[in-house]
Amino acid sequence: MKYTTRQVNHNFKIKVNGTFEGKKVNTLVGVAGFIKMVNDLALAERLLDRAFDSAEDKVVCRLRRGIKFTFYYI
Repeated sequence: MKYTTRQVNHNFKIKVNGTFEGKKVNTLVGVAGFIKMVNDLALAERLLDRAFDSAEDKVVCRLRRGIKFTFYYI
């Protein structure tokens, strides 16, 4: 992975909304929880690239399976 856990946790708060494994989720997660929910390391890296490249205060990424990740820049 391009980014270390420390870099991601230092720069972003990651909020998850939607359904995961049949349960509604609305919580903050760390890098381990984020990778577990995405379940694909390449996709997780693309989402993190998108968040790091953005100049906005927040970046919203929606997956087709009903999960929405919001990266809040700290």
